[in-house]
Amino acid sequence: MQTTINIPATFEGVGLHSGEPCSMTIRSAGVDHGIVFRRMDVSADQQDLPAIWDKVNQSPLCTRLQNDAGVTLSTIEHIMAALCGCGVHNALIEVSGPEVPILDGSSAKFVQGILAAGVLPLDAPIKALRVLKPVEVRRGDALARLLPNDTLTIEFKIEFEDSAIGAQSKVLNMANGSFVRELSTSRTFCRQADVDAMQANGLALGGSSGENAVVFDGDRVVSPGGLRQPDEPVRHKMLDALGDLALAGLPILGHYQGERAGHALTNDLLRALFADPEAFEVVTCDAAMAARLPGAGVHWGEIPEVA
Repeated sequence: MQTTINIPATFEGVGLHSGEPCSMTIRSAGVDHGIVFRRMDVSADQQDLPAIWDKVNQSPLCTRLQNDAGVTLSTIEHIMAALCGCGVHNALIEVSGPEVPILDGSSAKFVQGILAAGVLPLDAPIKALRVLKPVEVRRGDALARLLPNDTLTIEFKIEFEDSAIGAQSKVLNMANGSFVRELSTSRTFCRQADVDAMQANGLALGGSSGENAVVFDGDRVVSPGGLRQPDEPVRHKMLDALGDLALAGLPILGHYQGERAGHALTNDLLRALFADPEAFEVVTCDAAMAARLPGAGVHWGEIPEVA
């Protein structure tokens, strides 16, 4: 069955790029509503931003939606990953300004809020998007690919000059609460030199304290407390990929492969997929298929403890 959130869940924080206070409330929505963000600080006729791939205004630093009125909303990837990873298909999300709260830089607090509010089944079957043939996009040495598969699997490879990150790779099947257990606590990360450059240009102001991102400098983890997992960076890239893939508008049955890929390249991949009608089909899930979707059967006890 399709789902929504049972009672509202509210989150307070700051924007990663602006450092300005912002709040967000997830509210229930009906069958086939999908995920829609609503900017509460603009006029009523310009508020809504559907969370869909062709409404993405590509940015190298985050995933940013833009509606037909030109209104934007940035850094939606972590809440999109949480909704997908908790199996929420329909929601209206009210946001106080131009950014979603960054919180601790992961999806952990979003997952906690969603599961505390409860996931409510709706009287309608779930539809999914099944990949039928390989689709691939590249930018320089970065690659993103979707392959046919009977469940959503995410595979990612990264490589950085900073020895504290280095080369990392991981593959995970997203069924059976895997996102909540394995990826939800992994935080966004950056290099100290990049933070200095962005802050000099008035960006990443919400990450200046180290509470909202993991900061690396050569062989050192600058952020207090160190890493939550030895391979936290590649896990976070997988978290981002899930959130960006959720902009397909339906759960995906396919194998995603990313190598040095970012938000824009994953959006390129969705655009390439939807440009080829022979590359996918929309299917109505039977019970066995629905049980393989991200978030199916997830529960509070699967949330990892974090410092």
